[in-house]
Amino acid sequence: MAKCQFTGKRAKVGNRVSHSNHKTKHWQKPNMLSKRIWDETQGKWVRIKISARALRTITKKGLQAAAKDAGVKLS
Repeated sequence: MAKCQFTGKRAKVGNRVSHSNHKTKHWQKPNMLSKRIWDETQGKWVRIKISARALRTITKKGLQAAAKDAGVKLS
């Protein structure tokens, strides 16, 4: 199961309900991306698995600031 390293988003479980009120399991998966992002402090590429929302945050704040806010340690 995919989980965002920055936001903690993961798949949710719900029910699809038909007109006859028949319920079947339904998964709502987050928009996950596997990205290589340049880390300026280390001077190398870092591969991370993040959601699209976290990618927007990294683009806005920068990788180190977003990691610090999320409590993520980049190796």
